[in-house]
Amino acid sequence: MDADAAEIRVLGCLIEKQRTTPDAYPLSLNSLRLACNQATNREPVVEYEEETIRIAIGRLSQRGWVRLASGRGSRAVKYRHLLDEAIGVSRAELSLMCVLMLRGPQTLGELKQRSERLHSFGPLDEVGEALENLAGRELVERLSRRPGQKEERYRQLLGEKAAAEDTTVRHTAGDRIGELEERVARLEGELATLRLSLRNPSFERGGESIPDRPELDAVEDVLEEATHD
Repeated sequence: MDADAAEIRVLGCLIEKQRTTPDAYPLSLNSLRLACNQATNREPVVEYEEETIRIAIGRLSQRGWVRLASGRGSRAVKYRHLLDEAIGVSRAELSLMCVLMLRGPQTLGELKQRSERLHSFGPLDEVGEALENLAGRELVERLSRRPGQKEERYRQLLGEKAAAEDTTVRHTAGDRIGELEERVARLEGELATLRLSLRNPSFERGGESIPDRPELDAVEDVLEEATHD
């Protein structure tokens, strides 16, 4: 599926406004831009231009998730979503998908609270059951707890794959840099000790024998290699 961030935001806004402001739905391009860029109930807050939204609508239309909905006599072009029909989800499940699209990964409790405007859930278990149904169809996934977090979070999978892969790459690169920095610091310390021993033949490090010059050269070679990785 892999919709981009603009497509996900547009789709989420269409679902939200269908539920919260039905009299103003379907949405015109300008209304959709305002909905996408609003500062409340959005994570992250964005500033999309109409052209960005127009391109996103075109892609969503190709996917069969959005269509033109202007009626006779309408002076403005308007759009509506078809996501519930396209992927076959219930009203409750669509509400959760909408909140996940608009606000990113969230806990069970956050989803229940933030989806109340869209659908009235019963006990918290009802939210969990809907999420498990979505997860079984690979539309949602449960995330592992982060350090210091007490609850698991959920995220939608219509357009998160690329972002998740990008995060993994950044973490991998960061780990690699950290390892190299630690390696360089250790080698620099060893090199400083060896240089001191060469300048002062009486210097000993914890009773260890002093390396010959070829060993010092080898350490310098390794240090140079590490700093160029």
